[in-house]
Amino acid sequence: LTDVYSSSPALGRYFRSAQVVHFSNESSTVFYQLEFVLPPPTEGFMENIMNPDFLRNILRQNIYDED
Repeated sequence: LTDVYSSSPALGRYFRSAQVVHFSNESSTVFYQLEFVLPPPTEGFMENIMNPDFLRNILRQNIYDED
């Protein structure tokens, strides 16, 4: 995750770290925490750039690009 988000043109400059918070062997589920450094408040930044769907789509795009 660190490589994915730090190399993202949209998020790389804001990305600080990724950390596994919990891992379940039973369901192969991993919960992780992403940390970003945010710029001074700007209109629409949190709604657009830091939107959870946008963050997931960057990860999905990276997975698709590796195939």
